[in-house]
Amino acid sequence: MVYTLSGIRFPCAPSVCKSSPSGFNGDRRSSGVSLLLNNKASLSRKIFAGKSSYDSDTSSLSLAASERVLVPGGYSDVPTSSTDQVETSGAVADSQMIHDSNDLTMEAEEEIEVKEKQDSVSSSVIGDGDASDEEESAPLQDTAVIEKEEVKKRTFPPPGSGQRIYEIDSLLMRYREHLDYRFGQYKKMREAIDKYEGGLEAFSRGYEKFGFTRSADGITYREWAPGAKWAALIGDFNNWNPNADVMTRNEFGVWEIFLPNNADGSPAIPHGSRVKIRMDTPSGLKDSIPAWIKFSVQAPGEIPYDGIYYDPPDEMKYVFKHPGPKRPNSLRIYESHVGMSSTEPVINTYANFRDEVLPRIKRLGYNAVQIMAIQEHSYYASFGYHVTNFFAPSSRFGTPDDLKSLIDKAHELDLLVLMDIVHSHASNNVLDGLNMFDGTDSHYFHSGSQGYHWMWDSRLFNYGSWEVLRYLLSNARWWLEEYRFDGFRFDGVTSMMYTHHGLQVGFTGNYNEYFGFATDVDAVVYLMLANDLIHGLFPEAITIGEDVSGMPTFCIPVQDGGVGFDYRLHMAIADKWIEILKKRDEDWRMGEIIDTLTNRRWLEKCVAYAESHDQALVGDKTIAFWLMDKDMYDFMALDRPSTPVIDRGIALHKMIRLTTMGLGGEGYLNFMGNEFGHPEWIDFPREGNGFSYDKCRRRFDLGDADYLKYRGLQEFDKTMQHVEEAYGFMTSEHRYISRKDEGDRIIVFERGNLVFVFNFHWNNSYTDYRVGCLKPGKYEIVLNSDDALFGGYTRIEPSAEFFTFEGWYDDRPRSFLVYAPSRTAVVYALAEAEQLPVKDSAES
Repeated sequence: MVYTLSGIRFPCAPSVCKSSPSGFNGDRRSSGVSLLLNNKASLSRKIFAGKSSYDSDTSSLSLAASERVLVPGGYSDVPTSSTDQVETSGAVADSQMIHDSNDLTMEAEEEIEVKEKQDSVSSSVIGDGDASDEEESAPLQDTAVIEKEEVKKRTFPPPGSGQRIYEIDSLLMRYREHLDYRFGQYKKMREAIDKYEGGLEAFSRGYEKFGFTRSADGITYREWAPGAKWAALIGDFNNWNPNADVMTRNEFGVWEIFLPNNADGSPAIPHGSRVKIRMDTPSGLKDSIPAWIKFSVQAPGEIPYDGIYYDPPDEMKYVFKHPGPKRPNSLRIYESHVGMSSTEPVINTYANFRDEVLPRIKRLGYNAVQIMAIQEHSYYASFGYHVTNFFAPSSRFGTPDDLKSLIDKAHELDLLVLMDIVHSHASNNVLDGLNMFDGTDSHYFHSGSQGYHWMWDSRLFNYGSWEVLRYLLSNARWWLEEYRFDGFRFDGVTSMMYTHHGLQVGFTGNYNEYFGFATDVDAVVYLMLANDLIHGLFPEAITIGEDVSGMPTFCIPVQDGGVGFDYRLHMAIADKWIEILKKRDEDWRMGEIIDTLTNRRWLEKCVAYAESHDQALVGDKTIAFWLMDKDMYDFMALDRPSTPVIDRGIALHKMIRLTTMGLGGEGYLNFMGNEFGHPEWIDFPREGNGFSYDKCRRRFDLGDADYLKYRGLQEFDKTMQHVEEAYGFMTSEHRYISRKDEGDRIIVFERGNLVFVFNFHWNNSYTDYRVGCLKPGKYEIVLNSDDALFGGYTRIEPSAEFFTFEGWYDDRPRSFLVYAPSRTAVVYALAEAEQLPVKDSAES
């Protein structure tokens, strides 16, 4: 599929790695032409970094926290990281970026005065947003200005005492020394940010100072690259001449240049121009995409990406029209990947996803869409997890304004849009990403083996670095403020929180596994700060953490001593289903299923899922494929005879999803296509498959076809979502499991005003089967997996009514009789009951 990136300019001449002819006359006007980008041609090969001969450890400097550290204008006692040390790169301490505004020398004051006059003074920190910057900034839409001002006015609550976690979980008292230390480090960092940066609100606006910023007079470009010895801004605007726009460096390793407007008032760098920074580094001369770049593209036929100066005129900018929806009580997430969301073997676009996929998600009954692979990644087959440009939306799918249009449409449909954000690691790509950006391996990352993830082949951030904190916190804010995402699913949080990254470690639940020397306190403190920032500036925003370890306090508010996430992904459920599916039906244990689904921490919410994108990748198998395998290719047509394999697979596929949604958590997630048992796995185009897109798409046409059995699975999933919307059972305070019968293979439980009955037996159907319940009255069927619409056999009368009997049964004060056919799930609702949560006084 071919699409045009409107306004993006490419030169027809020199390569990015070559200087312009010596006859360059300084004319900044670009001779570039507009270009059509072919999505298939934009596939990038993975670039691996060779081991640098430069050993950053030899030039690093460790200072005790009590030592006097150089800051702008003098020396100050500066708190550093949770290790109470400052690790520096190129003999420039990260803590030097801390600015004490009360300790300025005459020289620093003169610098600020110059800045106020021409907005081109070097600065290593973000101040509190002085008025001069705002007055000189380019005109914005009135609504955007108002909303940004509202965000800036919000205040963050004080850190709190951090002691409530011990009331919630008394077992934590044994680890109080560790937890109090962790909270103490968080408080120190909050206090330091408040003192030296004017608070989290100001600190998180790094993109207003670093990268490219435009004022009324011109464009300022700043980059933190302490390892570089010399730097110049190059691009289409100066014909890639490294001598045209040489940058200056301050004592904090920040390089800067100011480009005044052209004589006619136009910006020195036209919108859509290619740009890079050329640096002389300890590893040699290199061209890098600016670390704060807002857009980058890969030209057809080329391997490396180019940074794009993306600043369209006001008439071209997308203007949001719809406010984001309020946070729902029950979170039902449709996990998606824009590029592979087409039925055709192509890279899909933001526009097509907006017009074709979003209405589908709405019809299916989900209230949130979680989008993967948004941050730019040069290697498509990384599924978006090897990020190269953290502030840039992936150009494979369209422009930044196309993404904004997608999000705005989702909001019009009352859908939340969550971003799968990657702050756990970064691509090791040297040409396009942050790796070895300034020629050192310790710039944004830990040096040596500590900064390398051997399983993911990627770089690991140094969360104790002041500038890394600025970069990542600003990145989180950027996506919420500029693109209006409604929250994040933080990827790879387990890898962040432990120095062993969860590799070759089996978490058993022993608290010693969570609180000890293996815990990366710097990373946990960063996550606490990130949750502080997100919830402070955007109270409706949602944060979900991908943690497989079960870290206690993970979803407890930061002020109470927790890490601060709203939800944890309940990753153990999907693994358990795969484990069970490998067994014979006779070996399934109802208690084992229940224990896995309900094994979560008190007051910590979970998002449950039977399968996500992980289970659909090549080398793994979806639940549908585990159940039906190759029979799916030949026996899914309604006009052809079925097989025992297909009958079993369709029945259990529905039961597995409903059981997971009913008991697994306060939220639910499904990867796109799995709602109808997608028959194909995911295999991104790569050398091993001839760069084929055949398995990198979603066959939505199968789920929509009324002559295929996939349609029944999709209709069941749709009804399941709408029943949850009507009754809100996932978030009901009332949950009671009254039966898990290993002989009958029956599970019965209550959620709110609903009674769920599952018969997992492969042969036995039960008439007049008694199930316990709490409330008296008449019950009706609201969901029946055996309905013909869902590919069932209509063994249950849909209009049947069920009346309760008084008397205790299965520890319930009442009961009623049902027919429970084999391999069916039926949900009964109390007729004419208010759809409000109920609480069982008998529950502990």
